[in-house]
Amino acid sequence: MSKVERAIIMAAGNGARMYPVTRRVPKPLVRVGGVRMIDTILRGLRENGILEIYVVVGYLKEQFEPLVRDYPGVKLIENPCYAECNNISSLYAAREYLEDVMILDGDQIIRRPEVLFREFGRSGYQAVWTDAPTAEWLLTVEGERIVSCSRSGGAGGWQLFSVSRWNKEDGRRLKGHLETEFEQKRNRQIYWDDIALFRYPEEYRLGIFEMKPGDVLEVDSLAELAALDSGYEKYLPGRREGF
Repeated sequence: MSKVERAIIMAAGNGARMYPVTRRVPKPLVRVGGVRMIDTILRGLRENGILEIYVVVGYLKEQFEPLVRDYPGVKLIENPCYAECNNISSLYAAREYLEDVMILDGDQIIRRPEVLFREFGRSGYQAVWTDAPTAEWLLTVEGERIVSCSRSGGAGGWQLFSVSRWNKEDGRRLKGHLETEFEQKRNRQIYWDDIALFRYPEEYRLGIFEMKPGDVLEVDSLAELAALDSGYEKYLPGRREGF
């Protein structure tokens, strides 16, 4: 049994699909119902005793600085090439902290903090079973192991969420593969998740951590934001009033 000792929150992107809301505010700091998305993550982590937290920043990075004061244990890591690379560059920037770690995207809303539990067996991803069609990444699980992942989604599978846990051994392995892809192969336009799910799947034995629908909400677009908070409806195409 492993135990999460630290967390990495990916928060460097420019949130282009949520423009113009993100023109002046980084996506993880956007408020939904009056609460910043990243606050739900940080509070959830702290409720579970995870106090060593690294937030990878890039776009409008200075706006994250108050988090260091408001949440003891939070440290900021700058991703200097967030604008030119995919999110593999953000995890590469935080690669020294990958052992016994939880990795999360900053543009999520944690509605049930219990899902951020610390103790776990094999490394893997939070997931929700779906019978309905989805365009999100969909995992196929046999026994307790992820055996494949569909980028284009589908139906009748486990929808992947951007909350994952990595034990000491897999974290070291992930660090090595990140360095190989980013430094040697200069493969900088992929998602970091591609490493274990598509590039080196035979070297990991990942599982899932089952959740219920609604435990975690991923906010990927302006339409999804407006559906959660009607105050953003005015920014939808055809209704924008500026920002």
